Amino acid sequence: MTRKAQLADVQQLAELFDQYRIFYHKDSDIPAAEKFLTERIKNRDSEIFVAENEGKLVGFVQLYPLFSSTRMKRYWLLNDLYVNENYRGKGFSKQLIEASQEMAKSTDAAGILLETGKSNDIGNKLYPSCGFEIYDEVNFYEWKIS
Repeated sequence: MTRKAQLADVQQLAELFDQYRIFYHKDSDIPAAEKFLTERIKNRDSEIFVAENEGKLVGFVQLYPLFSSTRMKRYWLLNDLYVNENYRGKGFSKQLIEASQEMAKSTDAAGILLETGKSNDIGNKLYPSCGFEIYDEVNFYEWKIS
C-alpha cells in the first residue's frame, strides 16, 4: 500500500531516508534526517509518498516542484526513490512511481523529471517500464559551490 507521508511517519521514514543516504555514500545521521523530513512535510516543500507493508514503512519517494516557463506549468522532480533491500522486487517501487504519477496528474503538472546514473541498472529498467523516456536532447550541467 502507498500513501502520502505524514508527520507521524517521520521516525520510521528517517530510518529509510538514512539507509538511502548511506547507499549514496553519505554518513548516517538519523537526527538530521528526522529534522530534514519534518521540515519538508511541515513547509510543504516536497511531496513524499511511502510504501507500507504490514504496518511497516518499506520505501519512499520524494518529489520537489519545479516550473517550466515555456509550458507555464509545474513539473515534479522525482529526486529520491528508495525501497529497503529486504522488500525489493515486490513491486513497491512501481507503486511509489504510480502514486507520483497520479499526484502529477492531479496537480495538472506537465510531467515528472528524474535523473539516474548510467550505471543504475535497476533504475534504468524500472523507469522505462513505468512510462519514462530518456530525454537525450540536452546536456545536463552542474555548478557546485563546494
